[in-house]
Amino acid sequence: MVASVICGLTRHVVTRTAPKIPVQSLAGVVSSRKFSEKARYTMSYETLDVTSPHERILHVQMNRPDKLNAMNKVFWREILDCFREISDDTDIRVVILSGAGRMFSAGLDIGDMADLITSQVSKKSDVARRAKYLQSLIAIYQESFNALEKCQKPVIAAVHGGCIGGGVDLIAACDIRYCTQDAWFQVKEVDLGFAPDLGTLQRIPKTVGNNSMVREMIYTARKVEAGEAKGMGFVSQVFPNKEVMMSEVDKLAESIASKSPVAVQGCKVALNYSRDHTISEGLKFMQCWNMTMLQSEDVIKGSEAVAKKAEKPPHFSKL
Repeated sequence: MVASVICGLTRHVVTRTAPKIPVQSLAGVVSSRKFSEKARYTMSYETLDVTSPHERILHVQMNRPDKLNAMNKVFWREILDCFREISDDTDIRVVILSGAGRMFSAGLDIGDMADLITSQVSKKSDVARRAKYLQSLIAIYQESFNALEKCQKPVIAAVHGGCIGGGVDLIAACDIRYCTQDAWFQVKEVDLGFAPDLGTLQRIPKTVGNNSMVREMIYTARKVEAGEAKGMGFVSQVFPNKEVMMSEVDKLAESIASKSPVAVQGCKVALNYSRDHTISEGLKFMQCWNMTMLQSEDVIKGSEAVAKKAEKPPHFSKL
């Protein structure tokens, strides 16, 4: 009953002629370099390999296998630029994130990063000025991983082998996490003498229901094997090897990509908002969100497909 009322209301609204917006007025709003263009598949990154295995899906692979995909200075800039571009691309609906070589990521490339910190800090004799520099630096790196969460397209992490330190921070910002049987996770920062500062402490406790286990893992810096990670709810599926995992990740991505981008991206925005707010605030947010989105043509298409018990999902326009 509710669906039919919404469908009728939406049909009335979306069939009205919308005012045309001059193309010139949109200049500069959307990035000129689009992943939807052919050139997107040959874009040059030093640390990332970006491909499109299927229509509307991008595969972002960390590509420093000789360094175990350790995160160097170039990586931080490239992962931020990459996901900001993906967020602006109306053709892309799902992103797969993986690592090349024998493990997902060894975390920070300490050798590469050390000079960035020590050379600048050593130049400043005053503790306040050293602290101010480090605060700015940490904020920059936090934003690189925040970009995955801010990107409204769902991001699926496919982890094999080791996922250490910054690797855990990275996948904590993803929507869905799959891994192989040989995968293991380690919040390594305590062993290095500092607390994680790129998202692990903020995101994992809200992902995993067992707060005691999370604290044990972080305080001890011990390895967490795939089975335990699934048991605590950090990953949703474990597969025998990378080939099987990537096949299942592809299927999952295709399933999500076939859905209404209005609905899927709205869900991601609302889930992230509700995680950080009260139930009352989350419900109020959805009133404001859906008072617009329920007028979408996707509601008509989706409702009609369900009513007709269509075997295939309808075609949803790019968002």
